[in-house]
Amino acid sequence: MQEPLVTAVSGLLVAIDLATRQRDDAAMVVAQVVRRFEHARQQLEQLQSYAADTAGRWSVASQASATPQIVGHYYQFMERLEQTIDMQQAAMAGVQRQREAAQQVLLEIEIRMAGLTRLLDKRRSEMARTHAMREQRQSDELAALMHRRMATARENRGNS
Repeated sequence: MQEPLVTAVSGLLVAIDLATRQRDDAAMVVAQVVRRFEHARQQLEQLQSYAADTAGRWSVASQASATPQIVGHYYQFMERLEQTIDMQQAAMAGVQRQREAAQQVLLEIEIRMAGLTRLLDKRRSEMARTHAMREQRQSDELAALMHRRMATARENRGNS
């Protein structure tokens, strides 16, 4: 029959093992979301840079010499580019929310693991204390037995 503390410790070890696997899985999810966020950020920067370059090339001089049809196409193109930038910013915001949620899940798992680890340490300490008390009791009983034997031996020698 196992002692309750030993059973509790083995149960805690299983719980810690499960929480460790969950933490590792959550950390991988966080890493994936961070990579997606960085990719989205880079895409946004590229779009913004392209828009700035395009606007820079479209100078007042080129507007003056361009036909109204070309000017209309330019403004239409720039409007679509701004819409694309807005869509990319919205996508980044969504990925940012996913990142925050994944980080929160990871934090909660790490907090649970820390609690389980503290509980395991406490149980192991209790087991060590119980073991030490048991050894002390056995040592005391052995010392008492030896004392009785020596007293009996002295008494027997004294009677002879």
